[in-house]
Amino acid sequence: MEIRVGIRNSARELVFETNLAAAEVETVVDAALNAGSKTIKLNDDKGRLFIIPADTLAYIEVGVEETRRVGFIA
Repeated sequence: MEIRVGIRNSARELVFETNLAAAEVETVVDAALNAGSKTIKLNDDKGRLFIIPADTLAYIEVGVEETRRVGFIA
């Protein structure tokens, strides 16, 4: 699933793929923000760790979970 993170005062987004479900991403972000954490930590599907400063967070967009298609698409 694709995750897009908007950072305040930055023209670029942080975009990466993750193996987490949408509900899991929501839980991680909510837990960090509600606990007053200074960072939000998310892993991508390649094992890289993204540490996002919570006070600079503008938004997090969680993509739609897609099932893999089999066959040819015309």
